[in-house]
Amino acid sequence: MSDLTPDYKDTLNLPKTEFPMRAGLPKREPEWLERWEKIGIYDRLREKKGRESFTLHDGPPYANGNLHIGHALNKILKDMVVRSQQMMGKDARYIPGWDCHGLPIEWKIEEKYRKKGRDKDAVPVVEFRQECREFAEGWVDIQRDEFKRLGITGKWKNPYLTMDFHAERVIAAEFQKFLMNGTLYQGSKPVMWSPIEKTALAEAEVEYHDKESFTVWVKFKVVGTGDKTLDSAKVVIWTTTPWTMPSNKAVVYGADISYGLYEVIGRPEECWANIGERFILSDSLAEDVLGRARLDTTMFRRLCDITQDDLAKIELQHPLHGAEGGEGEWDDIRDFRSADFVTDTEGTGFVHCAPSHGMEEFELYRDLGMLEEVITYNVMEDGRFRVDLPFFGGKAILKPNGKEGNANPAIIEKLAEVGGLLARGKIKHSYPHSWRSKAPVIYRNTPQWFAAVDKPVNDGLDDYGTTIRERALTSIDKLVTWTPSTGRNRLYSMIEARPDWVLSRQRAWGVPLTCFTRNGALPTDDNYLLRSDEVNARVLDAFEAEGADAWYKEGAKERFLTGLVNPDEYSQVFDILDVWFDSGSTHAFVLRDRDDGSDDGLADLYLEGTDQHRGWFHSSMLQSCGTRGRAPYHAVLTHGFTLDEKGMKMSKSIGNTVSPDDVTRQYGADILRLWVAQSDYSSDLRIGPEILKGVADSYRRLRNTMRFMLGALSDFSETDKIEFESMPELERWVLHRLYELDEIVKTGYAAYDFQGVFQALFQFATVDLSSFYFDIRKDVLYCDGNTTERRAARTVLDLLYHRLTTWLAPVLTFTMEEVWLERNPGDNSSVHLIDMPITPSLWYSSELAKKWAVIRQVRRVVTGALELERRDKNIGSSLEAAPSVYVTTDVAEVLKSVSFADLCITSSIEINTGVAPEVAFSLEDTAGVSVSFAKAVGRKCNRCWKISSDVGSHSHPEVCRRCNSALK
Repeated sequence: MSDLTPDYKDTLNLPKTEFPMRAGLPKREPEWLERWEKIGIYDRLREKKGRESFTLHDGPPYANGNLHIGHALNKILKDMVVRSQQMMGKDARYIPGWDCHGLPIEWKIEEKYRKKGRDKDAVPVVEFRQECREFAEGWVDIQRDEFKRLGITGKWKNPYLTMDFHAERVIAAEFQKFLMNGTLYQGSKPVMWSPIEKTALAEAEVEYHDKESFTVWVKFKVVGTGDKTLDSAKVVIWTTTPWTMPSNKAVVYGADISYGLYEVIGRPEECWANIGERFILSDSLAEDVLGRARLDTTMFRRLCDITQDDLAKIELQHPLHGAEGGEGEWDDIRDFRSADFVTDTEGTGFVHCAPSHGMEEFELYRDLGMLEEVITYNVMEDGRFRVDLPFFGGKAILKPNGKEGNANPAIIEKLAEVGGLLARGKIKHSYPHSWRSKAPVIYRNTPQWFAAVDKPVNDGLDDYGTTIRERALTSIDKLVTWTPSTGRNRLYSMIEARPDWVLSRQRAWGVPLTCFTRNGALPTDDNYLLRSDEVNARVLDAFEAEGADAWYKEGAKERFLTGLVNPDEYSQVFDILDVWFDSGSTHAFVLRDRDDGSDDGLADLYLEGTDQHRGWFHSSMLQSCGTRGRAPYHAVLTHGFTLDEKGMKMSKSIGNTVSPDDVTRQYGADILRLWVAQSDYSSDLRIGPEILKGVADSYRRLRNTMRFMLGALSDFSETDKIEFESMPELERWVLHRLYELDEIVKTGYAAYDFQGVFQALFQFATVDLSSFYFDIRKDVLYCDGNTTERRAARTVLDLLYHRLTTWLAPVLTFTMEEVWLERNPGDNSSVHLIDMPITPSLWYSSELAKKWAVIRQVRRVVTGALELERRDKNIGSSLEAAPSVYVTTDVAEVLKSVSFADLCITSSIEINTGVAPEVAFSLEDTAGVSVSFAKAVGRKCNRCWKISSDVGSHSHPEVCRRCNSALK
């Protein structure tokens, strides 16, 4: 370039923006958090009046420990719901909360005591509870900061805590409704019991893991038949819980099972079966059972059938019957009868019954009215046998660390000693464990407090049923929308089959069962429970002022009862409520009681992991159906669990965990949020280093799209805008696509389909915009003067900007704020105060869409042909080409109605309807389109780089006609 030749680069309208290519999210995101805190975004949004309310009720995380990736997934999903609903015109409220009571916190305090050599039982209960409260408060503060770091919006200054005094009052009040409506009762039945934690557990507090258990085949001697064939034969049972044998009270058989009498006629040296010994077994299982005793098929024979009539006259002796030192503990005859739950798929065809430790057996003898005859109390709260139990007193089912205790080996050894053992072994099977201690649990008969789910509630709220179960099942079917729909079936089947709700726990940190029992009365007596509105009111007033600690203060019983009833005639209950009752009651003190709760006291949405069908969704349903007659929510959304990128469950021991804090430190919270949006949350979600790299790449591409728009709009103003009617077809096509996307985005957000929304927007941004529209319009944007085309392109970019920033803000919370502030600076400016724009129906044109689908299809063949020429180094840029396109007459008319050369970014293009040369380029999936390559003829414009024959004929001799006009 000579000194006289202008530097045309300086005459171009090159993009100008301070928006950096590199996001620097880990450093910059905390600055935006401070900004939002200063502005008071959440409270500012509440000032928008006249909006339809939308309330997502937060399922409370437990106030114990740092957040894991599952917490992040859950809270980010909730945040995307709240933000999208708000930006679509709702008053979207979100009050975060915490579950603060319960065993995990008690354990932490007890651990501290043990380290100091302090006895928990020597600590006054109110002092112990205060330490639990302080522990929970500390973790609430930590987790609150961790959640806020993820960009989660909400009422963080005033969350709900189940340990707040008002919350404890309401939880007690909700419990008292069960007390007063008659569904509360005290019963004794087998419940899942943790010997390690010394408390009953709900199903939601249990997880299943493989466990290796002892398994034994045990002989029960037949007596009392008067039939020489049967008497002294042995009925054989099989069990994987030898520790239940001291509590055996019966054996049951199947009415439809074929049984036979088998005699031992030979034996190996080491065997617990004796020659001549006879066993009654299911015919389908006999060979397997006797094989377990090391008897091959030559060592036994089948003597005869054992009919149902034969079985009906049999009486059985416990294998420890008459054992020396047994003190008569097992000398009673065992009950023997048929039962529906006996099968011949495994075992022996007989089931040993210890109704204190098995629900099916308990229900069988309950329905027979025989519970008093078969219930035992052999196992104490710590999993040890009562000290006076012969042979086994003090033996432990589990050690304090949850490992196998000495009870099973002692029982097996004793059974072998008395000749009661036929075989033994070990089995690996799925077994319930406490999700807190990770130790196995047992079924143990204990006095507990229950809510009856099949008893009429008698509260006048019978629109959806008279019992808790009826109301719940009706709610599930008629009142709740399930996302995904399979959630309905899961909860319905659980509610349909569940037993009565166990409400009580034998711990200290929680809301007590605020009730009194009459001394000397039985649980079945009508006056066993004190039902007094006046007493209840006194308790609730005390809880409102002092919290639930009031129940444990000295003189509490007298304080609540004096003047109303004689305190000496009643005992105070000190069990605490299951924490699932606490969290199940949150709708009452959050949605109903708070000014910023919901208009009808119900939640528009509950959103949690799929495990909450047996947890919070479940307990909230039962609690609300018992107190207000229906479900507390209009809709439920569930998400899957988080796995590592190989699909394995995360484990600290394996070292494959992903910490939200680590991700935000390396990439920023927006990358974590984008991972959630890109994933199908209805199934399990994978995350790991390689997956996060892919997410970061998607983010980079999207960020570049936004950066291009900002650069092109650097000096755009209202006066630059152009009306829709004056726009070229290309711009009107882009606005048509915006109209389509507006429907996809808003419908998707309304259905919580974040993956669908993001995929549509990402595809649009990277394909329709960056690879098509932006690529084409760079020439106009950079090189045109104040032309209609340039003004139209920038008007469309402005419309794109306002929609993409608001559409993406619920997902990329931080980045869209950065994009917004580039054009809308100000101390109180924020994209999160803005609604998604309304898109005019004028933009929609199905005819235009069809036309441009054809244009883009032909263009794809042209760009494919030019890419080959570029690869073969025949051209460096597509502007060096002037191809010929061969199409049908109809398509040719379409292409000639637009500037097809500009659309293909070539200097010129020829459109033909004749026969294409044999060497012409084509694509298999695009019939009727061929492209023949030719180089452009003329001189290269030094400003726009197009090759044109008119370069050199203008006042600026180095440029084309268009650029010459732009330079005037």
